Amino acid sequence: MEPVCYRYDGTFAGFLTCVWDALENQIEPVGFFSPDGGATLWEEREPPADRERARRLYAALARRVSPAFQKLVARGFLTCLPEKELALLTLVRRGLREGDRVRLDLSDPVMARVNLALAKMWTEWDHLKGFIRFSDLDGMLVGEIEPKNRVLPLLAGHFAARYSGERLALYDRTHHEIFLSDRGRWKLLPAEDFRMGPAGETERAYRAMWRKYYQTIAIEGRRNPKCQSTHLPKRYRHVMTEFISDEEMETALPGQIPAGALETGLQAGGSRDAPGAAE
Repeated sequence: MEPVCYRYDGTFAGFLTCVWDALENQIEPVGFFSPDGGATLWEEREPPADRERARRLYAALARRVSPAFQKLVARGFLTCLPEKELALLTLVRRGLREGDRVRLDLSDPVMARVNLALAKMWTEWDHLKGFIRFSDLDGMLVGEIEPKNRVLPLLAGHFAARYSGERLALYDRTHHEIFLSDRGRWKLLPAEDFRMGPAGETERAYRAMWRKYYQTIAIEGRRNPKCQSTHLPKRYRHVMTEFISDEEMETALPGQIPAGALETGLQAGGSRDAPGAAE
């Protein structure tokens, strides 16, 4: 059989639809590509996302393998593991054939790669819970992140519960999606062109106090940049209030949130496809 690659919409439902097609037609694909992923020399299959098939396959993973394996596949899809779709397809094939022992087989190189990717994703998730900085813009707390993994679905429930009395907007620059929450009601939506508005005088004053606190809390004689980088990696600092000025924030983030964006988003039908968001 000629080499075949799948082209899908990038959603978890779209991926599971491709897995269903591969299992049904006994296809061993050589790759998975997004709609704008460029041309290939292989034969392409592009089954449209079928949510019913995706739901049935997802339920089968819990029933025929285990709930833990089902969760592993869902959260593995959120990682930035190179060629994660091929790795997850390999695990699904083996899981449906052999049961849950695939998840426990630490000698399997594919399982080892997925476990390592998951460990890195959970580390990033844990860091971001403490490193995210929100700005108060006209009564809405607004922040941005630029993660390697798609951790926003995993952060959403945490911040919706933690700030259950607030209105929140948290934008993922990497994956172009936004988390909107209004006093505990929340959704994830695609957002290609989000921009944060300028801060008012009160917010600027709080930012200044926070920067002053950061600059004066350290003991000068014991300053240790290497140790500081271990506890606060530099790749998070470009979106953290204490490391950037108001001018830098507003130069990098011109424009403002459209009026009514929160209400419109929460009224929109359905959240963006987000495996693991509610688990």
